Amino acid sequence: MLTRRHFIQTSTALFGAAALPGILPSAAAASTQGSWSKWDARVTPANYVPETSNPWGIAPRFLPKRVEANAGLRPGDIHVDAVARYLYFIEPEGTAMRYGVAIARGNLYEPGTYTIRRKAKWPTWTPTAAMIKREPSTYAQFADGVPGGPTNPLGSRALYLYVGNRDTYLRIHGTPSPRSIGGRASSGCVRMVMAHINGLYGKVQTGSTAVLYPPETYLTAQS
Repeated sequence: MLTRRHFIQTSTALFGAAALPGILPSAAAASTQGSWSKWDARVTPANYVPETSNPWGIAPRFLPKRVEANAGLRPGDIHVDAVARYLYFIEPEGTAMRYGVAIARGNLYEPGTYTIRRKAKWPTWTPTAAMIKREPSTYAQFADGVPGGPTNPLGSRALYLYVGNRDTYLRIHGTPSPRSIGGRASSGCVRMVMAHINGLYGKVQTGSTAVLYPPETYLTAQS
């Protein structure tokens, strides 16, 4: 069982001082690819500095920050602290990039160890059958999918989480609702500010691991 002891180095802060499911058919990707650069510019603040730019008004602690990682964590992997609402991308040389996230509402959050099998820019979003059954008035109208774009629920980038070869329909993805960061808002996925996941996306390789820790398992260091 993964616990704080496996993950955290006791210090002044975690790692040191300092969704929604979707599918991306190839035809849909080709039809929107010409707009990707324009959309990226639209969701990226002017004179963007990841550590300080905050036109979204999120809590400053959710802005990207490079922090110290505990020894033994594999570079390239992702760890999501569901309690503190942080995502950590493990880097070489003992560091990690930390980002603020939102997680799923109630029991829709699914902790576990996953493999990132796919990545997509400006993906199409299609609600699952379970989502439509659970909330037909909200999701049935989108059963045929929503094309990629700045208002798409998957936002600008998506990382697709698998168990073996099985798509879990869980994603780490951008969100057009950045004020949800720090809360419990999605139908199963991990949400990020679109400008933040745009910076993370190019660093993540398919085949890497994403660990989603239980919401009752604290990953913050003790004071």
